[in-house]
Amino acid sequence: MMNQYLKELEQDPFDPDEFVERMVRRSMQESRLTDDQIDPEMIHDIFTQAIQDLKVLQERQERKCMRLEQAVQEEEKQYGAKLSEIMDQHSHCVNVFSTLDERMSRCGGRALEVGEKLGAARAPRARSAAARDLLSHLANFLSPGPVLTDLFNDPNKLNEAADVIQKLYTIAQELPPDKFEVAKKKIEAKYDEIERNLIEEFVKAQNQGNLAKMKTIANIMTNFKGYSQCVDAFIETSQMNTLLGKDIFSSVLPLCKKNNTIINSVFPNPEQVMSKFVLNIFHLKLQKYIQTKLADKNDIEKYLRNLYDMYTSTQKVCDELVSAGMVSADGNISTGDLRREALINGAMAAANDGYPALETRRLKAVLSNALNVYYNEKHHVKKQIQGGGFQELRRDLQAVIGTRANINIAQIENYGGETFLSEQLVQKMLADANMSFLRCKTLCTSNELPVTAIALLDVLIQQLLIEHVDYALDLGLQSIPIAENKSPPQIYFFEIVNQTNKIVKMFEEHFQESVLPCLSSTTRQSECVQKKSVVLEQLENKVDAGLERAIAAVVGWVRLHLNTEQKKTDFKPEGDIDTIASPRAIAAVVGWVRLHLNTEQKKTDFKPEGDIDTIASPACLAVVSYLNSVMDKVYTNLEGDNLHAVSLELAVRLHRVIYEHLQNFQFNSAGAMIAICDVKEYRSAACGRSGSAPHAHALFDALHALCNLLLVKPENLHQVCEGETLAELDQSILHNFIQLRSDYKSHKLSSFLKGLS
Repeated sequence: MMNQYLKELEQDPFDPDEFVERMVRRSMQESRLTDDQIDPEMIHDIFTQAIQDLKVLQERQERKCMRLEQAVQEEEKQYGAKLSEIMDQHSHCVNVFSTLDERMSRCGGRALEVGEKLGAARAPRARSAAARDLLSHLANFLSPGPVLTDLFNDPNKLNEAADVIQKLYTIAQELPPDKFEVAKKKIEAKYDEIERNLIEEFVKAQNQGNLAKMKTIANIMTNFKGYSQCVDAFIETSQMNTLLGKDIFSSVLPLCKKNNTIINSVFPNPEQVMSKFVLNIFHLKLQKYIQTKLADKNDIEKYLRNLYDMYTSTQKVCDELVSAGMVSADGNISTGDLRREALINGAMAAANDGYPALETRRLKAVLSNALNVYYNEKHHVKKQIQGGGFQELRRDLQAVIGTRANINIAQIENYGGETFLSEQLVQKMLADANMSFLRCKTLCTSNELPVTAIALLDVLIQQLLIEHVDYALDLGLQSIPIAENKSPPQIYFFEIVNQTNKIVKMFEEHFQESVLPCLSSTTRQSECVQKKSVVLEQLENKVDAGLERAIAAVVGWVRLHLNTEQKKTDFKPEGDIDTIASPRAIAAVVGWVRLHLNTEQKKTDFKPEGDIDTIASPACLAVVSYLNSVMDKVYTNLEGDNLHAVSLELAVRLHRVIYEHLQNFQFNSAGAMIAICDVKEYRSAACGRSGSAPHAHALFDALHALCNLLLVKPENLHQVCEGETLAELDQSILHNFIQLRSDYKSHKLSSFLKGLS
């Protein structure tokens, strides 16, 4: 059991309560007599024995712990003694190292001192040896005949020969020219020969990709006067058979990046060499390519397109080089950095000189040609239109005479409704102008830009607004019929106004997006805005004149048609009884009416399936039909202030015509109903659409109320006249309208009006 207890006690984690529970369960099983009885004494013995076993186990574990503690203490003493011995040894080693370090420092100082003394003693000997060698070589050059020294004839000793000849060349410059002329010429010849050989070896090493040899030769060549030739040879070799494709601009940056690495590895002054490398590309390669592209100036359109492409491509290459750090945006003369604008100007080589005049000429030709093509497609020949008040008066007189004499003297032509305006044409013209302004902003200098932009704007205004829009407005003005025409006038001017508004909006957008950016930082911006405003005001005046003439033509025809086609009987049909009958007759009539209504009136009479209105007069229906067509054009083609002003003016003038027209007739009750129907139709045509002016509605409401005076009973006139609509009108207007009643005299209505205030 003790082994079992030991296993249970060594469990991790150990739970004493669980341990006791397990003992209880085991004791219960061992002391069970039957299914429901247990032996308590046996349980007591089991627990007593377990306690004794646990005590024995505890004593055994305590003895074991004591033995382990004693062993640990002995090992700790041994390790402590050993560690103390090691620390003593370490201290001894540190002392020995310090002593050695001091001795080494003293030896190093002595060695340095000895080396300096040896160097001081060796330098004069080295200089003497070098001077002796130079004098020996100089003696060879002073002796007659060619120089046969192995040093100058062995290709493998080219570097050493270069060093010697460079020093001899410097010495030769100090020798008297008379006595040493022959020797100086020999040295200079050998100097040039070795210099050429060095450059040849450099190029050979470059072709072989031997950067180490290139660097060695470059360092030697820095002391030679032909160092720049070495750099030129490197650049020429590097750029040989490059930049030959159709688009050489895309190859510039990779070529510069590749050679920039080589230049930094080879040359002692890489910044200056790289600047010269880039300069050679722009001033030779790109310049020659651009000149070839721009050689043909016969086709101005193609030339300007190529000029813009070349300039923008050069700008793009410069921007890429600036981003790569190979070119400076502003440049620095002291460090040799290249300036971006200088590179662009060098590559273009004044190719954009004279550009402003070419661009202006090109835009004028393109826009003029577009207009000619458009008018040719319309089979129209442009006319010289004379303006002014005298011409307008002459036209109106000819039209009036021709109308009354039934002869077309004025020759008013409406061109079949053609407006001679094209939004597609305008879009094309603005696209051409936009390209011109874009090129102008890119290619012009700061001084040329405002002048060129204004010149291009003048061309655009002349061709687009004057030659196209203004001309179409002049034709539209001439095509408007006169006011005294017997046939319904066909008004196409509203379509012209609609297209003019759209074209002006397109021009305004183009002006903001393309023109103003060219002048935003100049003093000429206000001048351009003023030019645009003057031309647009001129167009607006012609639009206003045309709308006024169109309204006059419509209203004039309405007046003429009503005067000629409206009959007296329209408002006084036969069979209508206006006189007041006797009381007996009235009673008989009323009795018959009551009997007839009771027998003949049906309930569906007041709930008809469709709306039944009193029919207006034929003249009114003809006028209303024409007015509806006119108002449809007005609301379709006009918008904003134009729509409000034209619709209101037309309604006011129509109201005046109808009001004056009704003054010419007398009305019985049936005619008054027809007049009311006429006014209702006129009001529907003139101001029945959404957005109509309240003033126009008020005018026709007042006219409708006046027509009611023609229908009401005499005893109700006072009440109607004092109503909300008519109370504000002048009493003379009310009297005049009441006098139009056919029963005015028979019913002595003047007596009813005496008390009207």
